[in-house]
Amino acid sequence: MSWAIAVAVVLAVSGCAGAGAPSAPPGRQKVSFLVFPSPNLPESYWKAQVGKVTQAHPDLEVELVSAPSESDRNDYAKQLAASGQLPDVQIGMQDLVALAPHLAPWQPEELTAFLCPSCGAVNGKVVQLPANTQTIPDVFYNKKLFARAGIKAPPRTYAELLAAADRLKAAGITPFVTGGVFVTSQPWTAILATDLYPRTPGWMAARRAGEVTFAKDPAMRAATRKFADLAAKGYLDKRQIGQDYPKTQEAFLAGKGAMYPMGSWFAAAADQSPMKDDIGVFAWPSDDGSLHLPAFTGGGLSVSATAPNLAAAKKFALAFQLTKDNLDASVKADALFPAIKGYTPPEGTGPVFKAVYDLWKQALGRNATVPAFGWEAGDAAMLPGMQGKFWSSAQDLVSGRKSVDQVLAYLDTEWEKSG
Repeated sequence: MSWAIAVAVVLAVSGCAGAGAPSAPPGRQKVSFLVFPSPNLPESYWKAQVGKVTQAHPDLEVELVSAPSESDRNDYAKQLAASGQLPDVQIGMQDLVALAPHLAPWQPEELTAFLCPSCGAVNGKVVQLPANTQTIPDVFYNKKLFARAGIKAPPRTYAELLAAADRLKAAGITPFVTGGVFVTSQPWTAILATDLYPRTPGWMAARRAGEVTFAKDPAMRAATRKFADLAAKGYLDKRQIGQDYPKTQEAFLAGKGAMYPMGSWFAAAADQSPMKDDIGVFAWPSDDGSLHLPAFTGGGLSVSATAPNLAAAKKFALAFQLTKDNLDASVKADALFPAIKGYTPPEGTGPVFKAVYDLWKQALGRNATVPAFGWEAGDAAMLPGMQGKFWSSAQDLVSGRKSVDQVLAYLDTEWEKSG
């Protein structure tokens, strides 16, 4: 099915009142839309993209609701849901298991345009449109700083990565830029992608079933020790963990570190920077040099089950997610890989986006993608609340506040509480 035909079919289906949705009353339908502004996607971006949908669908009137910050999106959404104030449509929430009772399921006939219609399902029900793929993380590197340290090519094995970090440190260059919130955990997620998931792709499902634990699983322990050793060797600077996400991005773009493990969305900011031609990209290397690229598909819009007009809310969500101009804008603004049948990125994307997109396509061609640990959604995700515990544990390891044993025991304890 072509992209245009798929969109037409989905929007035709969503315009009906089927699948339990109430019939839309005549006249303009009001829809509230919860967004989480970020450095790549400020409020002005959301206003512009909403405007494109309402121009094409003048029967919809959309009220934008902006969250206080991007970093606490799950907690904020859960607070609104608990108090009965969840807006009609929401963007990209991770903790779908906790929010699922408050969200309207999407029906199969509404998902025909999506490449992975079951991605992120909760108890078999899709409650968030599987609209985008992101690789989390890629390793962005400063070509000039690599050259200054005498590094001629990106590392292909983990031993080469450590050797590069050592050369950078010896040259007075910070090997990795890190920071607060989720940024500190990115190398840990990368190591788990190369050392844990290729051997046990169902590890998270096994943890949910109680078949493995953080503390007793040898592969988890070894990968976590690897991560902690990066900090012990001084390759991750514990003084940086107090800076927030925007500051980490600014630090890398200002040349204050040579490597920046970060999601593919960073390509958008990189391509808008003066140093875009000096930024390279590689996949976090495994011990033997084999490719394992962590990827996540999901992150699209969800709809409140108690939306006063469910048909209008779904119509807006699908139109927003499937409008070609909006998809192109998401590529340019947030370096997303739209997971829509027949979609191709627009012409004129920058060199960094092209590099991360090509790396993803290469991994797809080799069947070398693995889940992005801590970023999975729905039935494949951590238990509610655990993502934040994973992120804070990364900070504890880098700062030295907790040992590997203490962190893994803590994660098991918190897991049992969450269950």
